[in-house]
This record gives sequence, structure tokens and C-alpha cells, in this order.
Amino acid sequence: MAMASSDPAPAQQTTAQVRARLALAAVFAVAGIWVLHDFLPALAWAIVLAIALWPLYRRVQQPFPGPVGRMVVPLLFTTAVGVLFAAPLILLGVAVAHEMRLIFPKIMEIRHSGLAPPEILNDIPIIGSSIAEWWNANLADPTMAQEMFGRVNRLAAESAREHSGEIIRRFVTFFFTLLTLFFLLRNGAVLTEELRTLSDRVVGERGERIGRHMIDAVNGTVVGLVLVGLAEGVILGVVYVLVGLPYPASIGAATAVLAVIPFGAPVIYISSAVYMFMSGKALAAIVIFASGSVVVFIADHFVRPVLIGGSARLPFLWVLLGLLGGLKTLGFIGLFLGPAIMAALIALWREWTEPPAAVATGPRPPAGRSSSGGRRARRP
Repeated sequence: MAMASSDPAPAQQTTAQVRARLALAAVFAVAGIWVLHDFLPALAWAIVLAIALWPLYRRVQQPFPGPVGRMVVPLLFTTAVGVLFAAPLILLGVAVAHEMRLIFPKIMEIRHSGLAPPEILNDIPIIGSSIAEWWNANLADPTMAQEMFGRVNRLAAESAREHSGEIIRRFVTFFFTLLTLFFLLRNGAVLTEELRTLSDRVVGERGERIGRHMIDAVNGTVVGLVLVGLAEGVILGVVYVLVGLPYPASIGAATAVLAVIPFGAPVIYISSAVYMFMSGKALAAIVIFASGSVVVFIADHFVRPVLIGGSARLPFLWVLLGLLGGLKTLGFIGLFLGPAIMAALIALWREWTEPPAAVATGPRPPAGRSSSGGRRARRP
């Protein structure tokens, strides 16, 4: 008579193995995040850039099959991206240095002889006299002006020492962003197929739909933030030139950079309007303020919500919360990841609350891939 086997049933053994694999995967995922936590910003930026630039990269790579398409094209494309990001910063630095060379003699003159208050202060009701008194006590008096500029110089020197290490870390992050972007572009097709397979095994077909919503949110955010911000900078830069604002190129570039952040452009154009008003050019100040307000209002309330929310079916409120919440929690990269996370949450909500027919109207599976989530035929 054969002895009864003491081994657990196959179903129980399989369940135990699945749980063990999930626990082991979770442990190693946490360990990997802990090891790479200093490089997570670079990885996040590389992923955002790869998603945003992937359609363009595929069009560039398509005419070059073989080793050239697998190695040379991604290397040249990554180099072009690096130059595209670094060149404006270098040109802006050169322009600022040139204009600071022109401003420096004026600063030295103010330090030695003071700066007389503008006559327009006398025409400002209620607060004009108070501002004029403060100006005469601090800026018009050469001694006080020299002391104030001395404090500003000391604060600037301390700030430069404190931020020098941060600048070096930014350069390191930029280098590893480009390095990661190269490998993402080179292995993007294989990685996409592997992610599809993993999604099908873990959450089924709906996982791919959620991923598509997140990708659409990232693409829409890149267009809605970067391109719209550049457009704001160009339009307001033209306004600066027309009204005679000093150094319009540098101020327009600063406007474009801050315009990437929601409600960031008003910091520049309001400061410019105040400067023109204090210089006695009230009409120019009104033109700058009115033009900036109209451009920013249209961009932030109409153009950006359509570009960001329309591509991923995100309501305006969730677009705004994703942008501002991501910026506050994750820093600048949060501007792009925040809407993607909101898109995933909204997609999950719709998966669980909408009828199946409504959910099925989402992105269709690509050609060569069955609707049941089966793997698409792999190209050689």
C-alpha cells in the first residue's frame, strides 16, 4: 500500500509561490528605489522626454535600419536634445552677462551718488509720499545706498556659496537624464512590448488603457506647458520691444521660462510694468500689464486645459490640481508627472464606475494585437 504524500496540493503550492514571488518583488522594488533615490529625478525626466519625443524619434529612425538605427540614431538624437536644452541656457547666460556689464557702471554710480526718487511718486495718491520718504532715506542717500548694496552683495555671495553644490547636482542630473534617455530610445520598442506583457499579466487589458491615458497626459502637458510658455514669452517679448522696455530679450526669455509654471509669468510682466510706471512711462506700464494679463488668462484658462485635459479626458479642475500639486510635492518634474497621476486616477474611476460600453470607447489596441490582451507578434 502506497504511503500518502505529505506534499501540499498543487493549487496550494502555486498560491504560496505566487505570494512569495510578490513579496520578493516588493522587497527588491523597495530596495531598488532606495538605492536609486538620488537618481530618480534623472530617471523621471528621461521617461517624460522619451514619451514626449518618441513619435518624432520613430520618424527619424525609420529610414535607418540595422546598427545605424539602433545605435547611431539614438546617440545623435540624444545629443540633439542635450544641445536643444543647453543652448538656450548658454545664450541666456551670455545675454545676461552682456547686459550686466552695461548695468554694472550704473550700479556703481548709484552706490557712490545715490538714486533720486522718480517724480511720478508725487502723483501716486495715499502711498506716494510714504514711498518717496523711504526712497530718500535709503536710496537717495549715498551712504545708505552703499550700505544697502553692501548687504545685497553679501547675501548674493552667501547664496552663491550655498547654491554652488546644487548647481553641480543639477548638471549631474542632466547628464544622467541624457544617458537614460539614450537607452530608453535605443530599447524603447522592446521595453514597450515587455510593459504590455507585464500589464496584461497583472491587471489585464484595462492596464494598457490606463497607461495610454497617462502617456496622453504627459504629451499634452509637454505641449501645454513648454510650447505655450514659449509662445507667451515670444508674445510678451514683442510687447516689451514695442513699449521700449530695457533688455527685452532677457526679460522675454525669463517670461518664457516662468510661463512654463502656471501663474509664473505674472511675476515678470507685473515687475516690468511697475518698473515702467516708476520710470514715468505710465502708458507703457498699462500696455504691459494689460497685454500680459490677457495672454496669461487665455493661455492658463483656455489653451492649456484643452491641450492637457483634452488629450487624456481630464477635467480642468484635475488638470490644475495635478499641475500645482505635482509642482509642490515633486518639484518641477511634478508639473509633468502630476497630470499623469491624475489621468491614471480618473481612468481607474471610470473603469469602476462607467458602464463597460463607455469604457470601451477608450484607446483601441494597436494593429496586430487582439482585444483580449494577447501579445502582438514581435518583429524580428
